[in-house]
Amino acid sequence: MNIYVGNVSYSTDDNRLVELFSEFGAVTSARVINDRDTGRSKGFGFVEMENDSEANAAIEALNEKEVDGRTIRVNEARPREERPRGPRY
Repeated sequence: MNIYVGNVSYSTDDNRLVELFSEFGAVTSARVINDRDTGRSKGFGFVEMENDSEANAAIEALNEKEVDGRTIRVNEARPREERPRGPRY
């Protein structure tokens, strides 16, 4: 299951997400999304877990929890919407 993690601290990194979610089961991948121009965190990320019941337990336990000074939002990720690609200025 792919899990969206929002409102994370800008200091939170991939390893911190693994640390948080591995308490509930096996983490396949964890990635904080960074701005491609500045390299700075955008304040959200994604965690992938193999087992859906473990993923649901993590969502239930971590949603609205304070982590690194921020109240994070955790839920099942929705499929990415295709957006038209225009020129970047």
